[in-house]
Amino acid sequence: MKIEELYQCFLQCSSICTDTRKIEPNSLFFALKGDNFDANTFAAEALTKGALFVVIDDKKYFTDENKMLLVPDSLRALQGLANYHRIQLGLPIIALTGSNGKTTTKELINAVLSQQYQTKATVGNLNNHIGVPLTLLSFNEDTDIGIVEMGANHQKEIEMLCRIAQPDFGYITNFGKAHLEGFGGTEGVIKGKSELYQYLEQNEKTAFVNLDDPIQDEKTKNITRYTFSQKGNSNVVIQSVSANPMVKIGVENITIQSHLIGIYNANNINAAISIGNYFNVPTEAIKTAIENYIPSNNRSQLIEKNGNHIILDAYNANPSSMTAALENFAQLEDGSKIAILGDMFELGTESLKEHQNIVSLVSHTPEIKTYFIGKDFFASKIDQPHLHFFSSFDDFTHSFQNEIPKAHTILIKGSRGMALERTLELL
Repeated sequence: MKIEELYQCFLQCSSICTDTRKIEPNSLFFALKGDNFDANTFAAEALTKGALFVVIDDKKYFTDENKMLLVPDSLRALQGLANYHRIQLGLPIIALTGSNGKTTTKELINAVLSQQYQTKATVGNLNNHIGVPLTLLSFNEDTDIGIVEMGANHQKEIEMLCRIAQPDFGYITNFGKAHLEGFGGTEGVIKGKSELYQYLEQNEKTAFVNLDDPIQDEKTKNITRYTFSQKGNSNVVIQSVSANPMVKIGVENITIQSHLIGIYNANNINAAISIGNYFNVPTEAIKTAIENYIPSNNRSQLIEKNGNHIILDAYNANPSSMTAALENFAQLEDGSKIAILGDMFELGTESLKEHQNIVSLVSHTPEIKTYFIGKDFFASKIDQPHLHFFSSFDDFTHSFQNEIPKAHTILIKGSRGMALERTLELL
């Protein structure tokens, strides 16, 4: 089937679906394959549940020539359709990637630009080889600007996502110690994320750049760029930054008071300010958007519970984000402080070393009582009175239930798989 024919079927549908449990009336269903499933087996069921067409890539399930669209590869068809749709719309697209802060930055950019434009952005963290096409296919002729988050855990992934989305603008939040296993170390992370810069340079597009990050500055020397900095000599000059605990930004002689915790969120806000400025959103409207943005989904949330001030940052963790969170936590002007930290995943051969580095960092802050949870932290155990180590969440629960704190400031941070938001139930 030619892409033009598939596109005409797409235009007749109200939505795209890849899960028969979430079929909507008049949707276009793509039968994708995974490690443990083959959605071709559900193609007929998708039609029964209300799909208008289904895209399959296995002939033996081709039972309805009017409703079933047979292609060589359903995933490639999804990606090709998304790219074709993006070209037909021709709207400006902003792509962003990075080791930390992608989703928060994406939400902030969307909040700022939607003050003046009809915007659509990646929903949740649909930022991979399936999520990016789904995001692009959600854009329509009423969309003024599209915002596409791109995640990656190995080389050439960002390059592939750029070929699909063809962004006009790009921003990399930072280069941190995330997905070291897949990227092959820190240098591999820089190389992999910089595939966005390579696309922008090769296609004469524009990068938004934090000049205070020397890697960003160096990597974008040959790209058309729009910059921000706290040091001047940039398109947008950030006049002041503070966080105690909420980030406050001074720019263009106004103060923006956010609901985001931690100095590590400052550049996420600064990027949104700069991109808003580039697209001529008035500064007061930028201020309104950022001040009205409240984080959710376990990302830098401030929660009050039984007299405790809880900083819940349990959506994900890697050595860079963990270090930043702890350094910020240490400088807070609060009295009694507790940190509850979970293992960091996908670090490969560097895992034990990186967990030991975090333990060493916390060992120098005796004023913070710290609970470490997980096998790698437990393997990094050292003997200090303010440090407590548990190999599992259950072991931690049994101990913690006997000494539930009150009137403390508590940081909770760990990788998604640790599910440390369960700690809220204990508190």
